[in-house]
Amino acid sequence: MPSRKIEGCHPTLQPLLREFLTHCQAAGMSILVTCTYRCGAEQDALYAQGRTKPGLKVTNARAGQSRHNDTLNGKPASTAFDFVPLDANSKAMWDGKHSHWQKAGEIGEALGLEWAARWPSFKEMPHLQLKQRP
Repeated sequence: MPSRKIEGCHPTLQPLLREFLTHCQAAGMSILVTCTYRCGAEQDALYAQGRTKPGLKVTNARAGQSRHNDTLNGKPASTAFDFVPLDANSKAMWDGKHSHWQKAGEIGEALGLEWAARWPSFKEMPHLQLKQRP
């Protein structure tokens, strides 16, 4: 199962993720981090979705290509994280048209992160990452 732990992120990303959550809360949004580090097998299982397994395509990255798979000295050090805004009942709001997605993405960008919803070919609303791998 993929990690949701901030400690599963690269040391450069950890303070930015904490700041992202703080800014979102200050803007009146509750955010759930759904994934930080993801192992290669988990990444390949996601890649198979919509291809050789049922479901919608959710990634174009195979194991080792995703920022979620990054390591440092053999330990998890994801340079990306996924998130979802929560409603007042702590229920995930997956509707990408909800205004909290735009607000949260802009907060991430203001912190210097790259928001995958802006990618030209494959848009991932829930994905923020460091602009460059350290």
